[in-house]
Amino acid sequence: MTASLFAVNAWAFQAHPEVWLLIGGIVGLGFYATRSIGPLVVPDGSTIVTTAQKRYFAVGVVLLWVAADYPIHDIAEDYLYSVHMFQHLLIAFIVPPLLLLAMPEWLARLLVLDGGATSRVLRVLTKPVVAGVIFNLFQILTHWSAVVNTSSENGPFHYMIHLGVFFSALLMWFPVLGPLKETHLSEPGKLVYLFLMSIVPTVPAGWLTFAEGVVYDTYDTDTNLWGLNPTDDQQLAGAIMKVVGGFYLWTLIAIRFFRHTARLRTADLTARHSTGRLTYSDVEQAFDEAGEPPREHQPR
Repeated sequence: MTASLFAVNAWAFQAHPEVWLLIGGIVGLGFYATRSIGPLVVPDGSTIVTTAQKRYFAVGVVLLWVAADYPIHDIAEDYLYSVHMFQHLLIAFIVPPLLLLAMPEWLARLLVLDGGATSRVLRVLTKPVVAGVIFNLFQILTHWSAVVNTSSENGPFHYMIHLGVFFSALLMWFPVLGPLKETHLSEPGKLVYLFLMSIVPTVPAGWLTFAEGVVYDTYDTDTNLWGLNPTDDQQLAGAIMKVVGGFYLWTLIAIRFFRHTARLRTADLTARHSTGRLTYSDVEQAFDEAGEPPREHQPR
């Protein structure tokens, strides 16, 4: 009876005006930047924002809203740590790259390279080492028992933790796919950087999966929402962290690696043909394409 009552209450609508304010502010700033600032700084005839950037922005904002609002927020805060983990991964690994891909270069230059105090701070924070350390510190902080238990009991504290995770993730992704190419790492550097960023998330994943007993008191309840007891919920949270936090980044690494090697091969072939020099590889490739030579008919 108690479990059923908890299950019903888990789906009771909860208003989160602070989330609506945040989403409204992001959308408002986006429209203001492209409609009011863009025409003043972008040369006539140039594109202020591309169709792809608009799509990235729309998808990123919608996913941020889904992650931070009812019902995911309420279930994550009071019932299931696995949903809490899924929520944080959306905020840290999915939404920030989308919003960075949505940001026009001219807007990023106004924010980061305009020479003001804010830009000087952002230039430091977006350096790979600094951004990586900040991101991983927040990843460790959000799995600390005291922080998790407090955030489930204190709404404003939980909100601030989410903001910290979100902004630290924006900093972390900036050297990989931010709108300013000169702040990017080299392609091999990006591969190493993303691999290093994948290490810390897999540590708490293993800890949650193999820990004896329930790690966080706030989720040690008899609710059993969706039939998950606290131990199963904790192990599922560890699996989500491992698969999404680890394998997701490793998949991105693999994709970028194969694209990089394909570009290098294309550039190498282009350079060879442009010089007009015949190389051993060219001859070998020509023989392979020609196949076996025709056999002459031998008279009997």
